Amino acid sequence: MKETRLREIALLFLKLGTTAFGGPAAHIAMMHQEVVVKRGWLTEQHFLDLIGATNLIPGPNSTEMAIHIGHERGGWKGLMIAGFCFIMPAVLITGCLAWLYKSYGQLPQIQPFIYGIKPAIIAVILAAIYPLAKKSLQTVELGIIGIAALLLSWLGCSEILVLFGAGFVAMGLAAIRQKRTYPTLTLIPLFLPAGASFFSRINISLFLSFLKIGAILYGSGYVLFAFLDSELVAKGIITRQQLIDAIAVGQFTPGPVFSSVTFIGFQINGISGAIISTIGIFLPSFIFVALLNPLVRKMRSSKIFAAFLNAVNVASIALILTVCYQLGKDGFNNWRTLLIAIFSIFILLKFKKINSAFIVLGGSIAGYLLLLV
Repeated sequence: MKETRLREIALLFLKLGTTAFGGPAAHIAMMHQEVVVKRGWLTEQHFLDLIGATNLIPGPNSTEMAIHIGHERGGWKGLMIAGFCFIMPAVLITGCLAWLYKSYGQLPQIQPFIYGIKPAIIAVILAAIYPLAKKSLQTVELGIIGIAALLLSWLGCSEILVLFGAGFVAMGLAAIRQKRTYPTLTLIPLFLPAGASFFSRINISLFLSFLKIGAILYGSGYVLFAFLDSELVAKGIITRQQLIDAIAVGQFTPGPVFSSVTFIGFQINGISGAIISTIGIFLPSFIFVALLNPLVRKMRSSKIFAAFLNAVNVASIALILTVCYQLGKDGFNNWRTLLIAIFSIFILLKFKKINSAFIVLGGSIAGYLLLLV
């Protein structure tokens, strides 16, 4: 039975790692469809709790959700298998593109095929967010917290401040209602041991740089690129053009956007640089999730911490809606993209168990064909 579960985890996350385009919000929407709607591995509530927990720790959110789901379904082995299988397709594809780039000095011309992907991805996210939002908005109080979180995120307030702020406000209100006091949560820095399997000075430096980024970075892939600019471009390790090209690779390949680091590592020190950079950026996520996952159910069973989780869940939905808004500003620029989005949402709501990968693929083909009109 355990072996069957591990095989199911491996096959699911290999598929998602190969077909999940569009960044963390889209990846999480696809995971929701696969593990809640189609397979019933998790309840809506627990999936929401895992989203909230994931947003509270540094690192790539969709990768951490994959690791959480793997642990829930298959224990420690499931944790490792889910994370590895979700990451590896993107890393391998990015590695191949990095080799082509280094050998020939340019990337393949794929712009016509990604034109329709963004509106399709927005549709996938919105279709997944609807049932999650209904589940998370349990009270008027949570609705007010959600609206406040949405407004603050639109105004550019830090994601981590929005999340923790929502959680602590809800905890305070719950404590007042129960007329009890509770110890304040403290954030204890986690210092991770560093090591490297390739012992050249440049690889050790790469490992430590990306380990640090993976251990402290909150926010989207765009925040990652700001870190990379200060860590690598400002120090003359790579050029800004190489960073821009790495961003492009991260955007149009499936799987986690953090696979851009594989591309950068390859440019700096070949295959060994790519491997060591990838290990460095993703290792903290496995450690953080391994430490946090067992606490989520315990938090849900406590009234005071359940209030914290509920508010964080609502704030997480607000942040995802903000991502949709930002994507929509760029993605809905004419009737073609709007048509793709509307048609994609219609299909997703009409056929709830359809694989999201087909929606993304259909959006890509539709975008290419509509450009010919």
